[in-house]
Amino acid sequence: MKKAIVLILALGMIFSMQAFAQGEGNADQPTETTSASTDSINDDAVSDDNAANASETAAAEGESEAPASTAKKKGEGIKVIRDKFIEGGPTFMALPLLCLILGLAIVIERLITLFSVPTNSAKFVQRVEDALTGGGVESAKDLCRNTRGPVASIFYQGLDRTEEGIDMVEKSVVQYGGVQMGQLERGLVWISLFIALAPMLGFLGTVIGMIDAFDSIEQAGDISPAIVAKGIKVALLTTVAGLIVAIILQIFYNLLVSKIDAIVNNMEDASIKLVDMLIKNGVVKS
Repeated sequence: MKKAIVLILALGMIFSMQAFAQGEGNADQPTETTSASTDSINDDAVSDDNAANASETAAAEGESEAPASTAKKKGEGIKVIRDKFIEGGPTFMALPLLCLILGLAIVIERLITLFSVPTNSAKFVQRVEDALTGGGVESAKDLCRNTRGPVASIFYQGLDRTEEGIDMVEKSVVQYGGVQMGQLERGLVWISLFIALAPMLGFLGTVIGMIDAFDSIEQAGDISPAIVAKGIKVALLTTVAGLIVAIILQIFYNLLVSKIDAIVNNMEDASIKLVDMLIKNGVVKS
């Protein structure tokens, strides 16, 4: 998990830096395209005999400008985000951004882990019952040992306690189910921390920004609308950044919680089937 989080964090920082760099490069492209188009039109307007060729050239340029306009919009969007980031103050805007990167790193790791867990254990339960009927408890234990997933781990712990009676089997299944649930919920506490921390960091930047705005008013000796508006805008940008980070992480947090609930329900249903299976095959007595 640590290696995956570090890798995702590094990739996120690299892609962020590339996005800002591309934004700067794309911002310079529209001027060149516009100047090229102007020169082309001026050259075609020299002679009336080449009017047909000029229209064809303009049409071809219109087709070539379609991808350029899309790139221009993307570059402008990145430029706006970068400008707002700088206006809000890199020191305080970087803190919600760090929460977002760390939170998304944990989210991606959890999504990969949770969505690789099978939620339909009907086939596995049938395989365990066939192994139990054909080869006994040891055969069923071998099957569980060689199968990945929380259900297989719970089944192995239950089968390993069959000689101690049904009460011990049920107790072992319940206790190890709690262990598996804790492993599934690993990392969620950090996501919830970032959800709560990002707006708080944004509010902190807002308060400090308001203090700076009042300091500017005090130094100017006059309550100028320009000074007040600029200070308040810069201060509120940190709050907006913190709220955006919290909204994004909250959506993913709810997705992870719903997935964990589905896996836990599947584990509980499979555990009940295991106990019934052991009693049905006479492995343990009720």
